[in-house]
Amino acid sequence: MDDETTTSTSPKTRKRNINNNNNNKRLKTNGDEEDEEECGDVEVWDSLSRSFKQVQTLLDKNRELIRRANENHQSRISDNIASNVSLISEINGNISKIVSIYSDLSLNFAGMVSQRRQRRTTMTKTNNNSNGHVESSVS
Repeated sequence: MDDETTTSTSPKTRKRNINNNNNNKRLKTNGDEEDEEECGDVEVWDSLSRSFKQVQTLLDKNRELIRRANENHQSRISDNIASNVSLISEINGNISKIVSIYSDLSLNFAGMVSQRRQRRTTMTKTNNNSNGHVESSVS
């Protein structure tokens, strides 16, 4: 990684870049198993990123809706205060969407972790079986 990239990125981004570089090095040395894991890692990170972006968008909308509701309340104008009902309803709807996104994210993440564990177990068993087979044919 060059100095320009390091200075122009946040610490979290730098850490992710360093981790990605380390993963790429492992890919080159460990072959197909690591290729499959890297694809899974990319899928997991993309899914997490998309979900967090959706949540952040909804939170930003809620921040604006709350600001407007506060202004309406402080104005003490009856029409403005009455419009807060729809603003609060929209805020509640956004919160429900956020809960749903996090619920889906949790299920998807747990499913991906489970699949990875199953693949590793299957690969380990396959490697052990093939190693045992090779040893018995060599002896």
